[in-house]
Formats: sequence, C-alpha cells, structure tokens
Amino acid sequence: MPTEPYLLRLGSRLALGLARMDEARRERHRGAILARQNADGGFSGREGGSDLYYTGFAVRGLAVLGGLTPDECERVANFLRSQSRAQVTVIDLVSWLYAALVVQASSGIDVLADFDRAWPERLAEILESFRTADGGYAKTHEGAAGSMYHSFLVALCYELIGKSVPQPNRLVQFIYDRQRDDGGFVEIAPMKRSGTNPTAAAVAMLTMFGGLDEDLKCDVRAFLGEVKSPEGGFSANTRVPFADSLSTFTALLTAQDLASTDLADPRPIERFIDSLEVPTGGFHGANWDPLADVEYTFYALGTLGLLWSGSARSEKSEG
Repeated sequence: MPTEPYLLRLGSRLALGLARMDEARRERHRGAILARQNADGGFSGREGGSDLYYTGFAVRGLAVLGGLTPDECERVANFLRSQSRAQVTVIDLVSWLYAALVVQASSGIDVLADFDRAWPERLAEILESFRTADGGYAKTHEGAAGSMYHSFLVALCYELIGKSVPQPNRLVQFIYDRQRDDGGFVEIAPMKRSGTNPTAAAVAMLTMFGGLDEDLKCDVRAFLGEVKSPEGGFSANTRVPFADSLSTFTALLTAQDLASTDLADPRPIERFIDSLEVPTGGFHGANWDPLADVEYTFYALGTLGLLWSGSARSEKSEG
C-alpha cells in the first residue's frame, strides 16, 4: 500500500495538471472559492453559514489551484479549531481531518497540536463505531446497513491517520456484494441499478485492498461506457439523461486508473466542463444547475486536472 494517503496523492495529481491553467483563469476560480469564506474562517455551501463539508471542498479547490496563503491557512485553522469537538458523521471527520492536514502542509499550522498523542487511536475507535454487520460503514451510528460512499470515506480517514482498516476482508466482501449485473456497484444493498459514484468508490477501495481483478475491471469498463453522456461528460446512472461534474470527475478518474483510454477522450469531456464554467469564476454542477458552489467547482477543476495531468507528467519527464 502506498505510504502517501490516497487523497493527498490525488491532490498532487490534480495540482500537476492544473498548473497548466493560465493565471487569469486560475485567479477567477480562486476568487470564486474565497468569496464563500465567512468571518469565522469556514466556507458556505448554497444555504449560507460555515460548514465542514463545504470547507473541505474549498480547501481542496484552493490546494489544487496552487495552494493556500498563510493568511488563508490561519483563517481556516481558526474555523477547524472551533469545530474540532463537533464531528458527528463520517463526512465531518474526513472533511475536518483533510483540511487540517492541508493547512499543516501549507503553513506549518498544526491544528492537532492541542490533541494528546492517543488521538489517532481514539479516532480509529470512533470510525469503527460506524461499522455495520454487513462489513461496511454507515453514515451515522444509527445506520443499520453499510453505505459504499461512507465506507470509502472511512477507508480514506484510516489512511489519513496512518492506520489500516480492521478486518479488511470484511470490507472487500461488502464491496463485492454491492456489484450488480450491469457491471457497476450500488450505494446500498436494496438498489438494483448501479451508480457512477459508488462504482468509482468501489474501484478505489478494491485497488487499496488488492481486490480488483481483470474480470472486475472489464465489468466496470462496460458500465462506464453505459453512463457516457452525449454532452461529453458522464451521468450518475443509466436512467439520468444528463451529465454532471461529480459523475464526470469520478468516472474519468476510474477510467484513467483502469487505463480505459477509449472512455477518457479529453476533447468532449473538456468541452462539457467548459460549458459549466461561470465567466466570473466557479462552475455549475450540470447544465441545468442555476448556481455554482465550492463542491462542484472542485469537481470541475478536478476533471480538468485529470485531463491535463498525463501530458503534464510527460512534459515534466521530458524536461
């Protein structure tokens, strides 16, 4: 298993690609993200008020656009300190921890400095308290069945604290049990139709735990081909008639990691992402979406970073 956590490796990959973005365009998108920052240092979603989830996406967006300034880090750190005892869901935990690590890497500000040395063990106990009987992890302690998305978040969180998921074979079996006949994977057990995002999460986790064989790769490639949209991006599932930036990002990431070049043609994908761009900065989530926010701005930027990262790596190696 790679020593650098998945989220940090992905961030570096996206930043490498986005280094090709021209300065004026970069600053427009940085400005659009920073416009959502509040007086307490946190960032807003569409409903206003600082939120850990959107703060996490804002930090990720700023990081891949070239990093955070010391002042930006200090403001985010102040917000994280005010929230450090308030996490109640897996999403909150991952958002808080990732933002804290980015702030530390960018500025040296250690939001974890006031924690005692046993905090990783206690956090691991909290994570394991979300585990369900089917081997996965739920969104909250009240969840009776595992969620693909939240299981992925827990796996990411374990990586971020330098620990391994306990009984990984149980989690791998949970993932296998969520595959459907269309070749993809579902979010929760009762679902019949696979989704793009749970499929991407499944592939990422199976890659982490060495559970992805060639047959599964072929299944996933076939499924991704079914969710390609005439708009140029990818849709959330085969019944959704439009593409969106989240599904496009996760599908492209998965297709690249599976070396499926026929599914990752950059020209139509880039045209689709460009169609979502707001001239003053930020991106809509889909062509029907009237608003731009920090989450969908990150996914659009991330898609461009993925499209450009391969050629950026080649140019770097040739130089």
